[in-house]
Amino acid sequence: MNANEIHDKIKSQFLEGVVEFKPDAVVEPFIVVRPDLVREISRFISEDPEVKFDYLMSLSGVDFNDGNLGVVYHLYSMEKRHRIVLKVKVPKDKPEVPSVESIWKTANWHEREAFDLFGIMFLDHPDLRRILLPDDWEGYPLRKDYKVQEYYQGMKVPY
Repeated sequence: MNANEIHDKIKSQFLEGVVEFKPDAVVEPFIVVRPDLVREISRFISEDPEVKFDYLMSLSGVDFNDGNLGVVYHLYSMEKRHRIVLKVKVPKDKPEVPSVESIWKTANWHEREAFDLFGIMFLDHPDLRRILLPDDWEGYPLRKDYKVQEYYQGMKVPY
């Protein structure tokens, strides 16, 4: 299936779930979906025999620097040999996205990393805690507005 067919398949099941479709994106076509429906859409495209997205290649956090954070899901079907990118956008003051860990187990670590570095809360994640930084680290270092703390536990933080 091509990106247009994948978009149409999702749109047919989740009419209000698709926010934007960019088939001619510079790198890869992408579909922006409502964050509250990302788990249901993900489950659908992982189970539907026509699309069968069985591989989450990566999940990344993004700071759009406009008061919003995002999550980008790069998906691939090993069986069908097609790919698509899903994106969600959430407000920085309430960055909550349902976890897709129950669909693609590799999302476990990816979501923890996005939580740790961007502060995105993945609802219903089985073990959402920092993965790279100490538990008492203040802030989220990959946010555009992050201010590096001068000291951590009495040690100067190199900048």
